[in-house]
Amino acid sequence: MTLERAIINFVAHLVTERGFGSNTVRSYRSDLNQLADFAATQGAVNTRELTLELLRDWLWHGAQTGAAKSTLARRSATVRGFTAWLARTETGAADVASRLRAPKPASHLPTVLTRPQIDGILTRLSSEATSATKASRARDGSATREVSATQMMSATPQASAAQGVSVTPATMVAAAEALRDLALVELLYASALRVSEASGLNIGDVDFDRLTVRVRGKGNKERVVPFGIPARRAVESWLADGREKLLSNPAPNQAAETALFLGIRGGRLGPRSIYATISRLLADLPGTGAVGPHTLRHTAATHLLDGGADLRGVQELLGHASLGTTQIYTHVSTERLAESYRLAHPRA
Repeated sequence: MTLERAIINFVAHLVTERGFGSNTVRSYRSDLNQLADFAATQGAVNTRELTLELLRDWLWHGAQTGAAKSTLARRSATVRGFTAWLARTETGAADVASRLRAPKPASHLPTVLTRPQIDGILTRLSSEATSATKASRARDGSATREVSATQMMSATPQASAAQGVSVTPATMVAAAEALRDLALVELLYASALRVSEASGLNIGDVDFDRLTVRVRGKGNKERVVPFGIPARRAVESWLADGREKLLSNPAPNQAAETALFLGIRGGRLGPRSIYATISRLLADLPGTGAVGPHTLRHTAATHLLDGGADLRGVQELLGHASLGTTQIYTHVSTERLAESYRLAHPRA
């Protein structure tokens, strides 16, 4: 089988049988296409022509051209999965990458916000949501822009959108966005969600009585995670006073009808939009460096461990397949303890 055909089949396997997300599949495809390009320069175009030496040369070439250790480790894992699949599905194929190793990626402790920082963020967002809602109610007496009665009677929401008419006034959109942003940050921090998980949430996934949310994580694995009273209040306010204003702005598609979080155009809030939104909301924090949605996930995990939560429980909350992945947060928690000790203990 040609490498090109094998890669196509393997990617299809990742999607249909393994349930991998689009970002993960994109990484696998990119790595394997780069392998195929390199193999072609070595005269290898079929799967049977892959050798351990060729794979090592490929990783070495990547290192020589500036690939980071983390990138090389990912490529190594990708090709090991690929050749293991080949050995299972292609008669006579060998798992040539089973002994392939790459440099371990450098271990960088994640950025974690302090409790005063996260409290300050949530207090600010709550105040902004309250102010925006009051301004919206004071300024707008209805949910539609002032257009002529003839326009409103003759135009469907779809037609209005096509003509560039915003169904929802700007002040109401701003208020809805503020409520959504507060609910989004509260839930990301409360339940330590990934961006893709938050984007995929539907209204029916949230159980306000049990204070839990059903999440579809990596590999399409489902888990149920808890959240607290502040997150419930924020999400309920968003659903009651904000969501409908964005849903009609301008015309929802079927997928948006059930989505928990919406963008200003009425569709489901996508991962990129969530990343941009959270990065903007956290941009003014002093001394934190680059922060984004994953910072809230790191922060939630670390605060749980700081508070005495069991490592296994945190692993289940985060949806980590390996306990080793979760253990990075124990190092963060220990470093924070050591820093507090150095600052506070008279004989430190």
